[in-house]
Amino acid sequence: MSARLAEKVCIITGAGSGIGKASALRFGTEGGSIVVADVDGASAESTVAEIRAAGGTAMACLTDVADPEAAKRLADETAARFGRIDVLFNNAGISGVGTVHDTPVELWDRVMHVNVRGVFLVSKYVVPYMLKRRSGSIINMSSTIADIGLADRASYAASKGAVLALTRAMQVDYAPYGIRVNALLPGTIHTPFVEKYLRESYPNPEDGLKAIRKRQLTAELGKPDDVASAALFLASDESSFVMGSAFFVDGGVRGGK
Repeated sequence: MSARLAEKVCIITGAGSGIGKASALRFGTEGGSIVVADVDGASAESTVAEIRAAGGTAMACLTDVADPEAAKRLADETAARFGRIDVLFNNAGISGVGTVHDTPVELWDRVMHVNVRGVFLVSKYVVPYMLKRRSGSIINMSSTIADIGLADRASYAASKGAVLALTRAMQVDYAPYGIRVNALLPGTIHTPFVEKYLRESYPNPEDGLKAIRKRQLTAELGKPDDVASAALFLASDESSFVMGSAFFVDGGVRGGK
């Protein structure tokens, strides 16, 4: 087992599936102690079991990131169990499909609640533990959509743009305390999240998949491990000079065709 995250305590939200799970498994093999936070308890426990089976250290924490009490409990229980928090990967999020005029108010609020409020709340309660040690790495999940336009994604694009702006504001505030804050901006990654979008947005999901592939310079969708590798770099000391960055993992979609 390598040790790029040796002795580091890492919280990953939304780690029951997709990018979060891939990151949790990857961080676990690199020596980190992983706190798997997810709103789906069974999925969180499944990820923990895989990490432990591979020889890693992990615990599950049932967490709704948009609930202040749950966010605070996540931070406090992690610190109580491991004595510190070194890495926070704010990965949890949901999608929203629709233009501004046809997006239901309830959907808009829900997307903002999870994607933006969730990042704020978990960070709010984790940061004090990092301040005590004057060190830490926070990774916020934004999206390539924060940088480019994409049809029928008003709520999602707005939420991910807010996360990117919040990342930069946090970095200015916490740089004097040795805390790095960066954002990941993936393109389309083949996850259950994207499969759900394809089902909701296209009468035939395969047609949607073909349309998405045409946007990529690689002609393929990314894999959760592609983003997990980038997250690992930002979590590790290898990225000690990377601060307030927008880290794109998008298969060249911004380049167009």
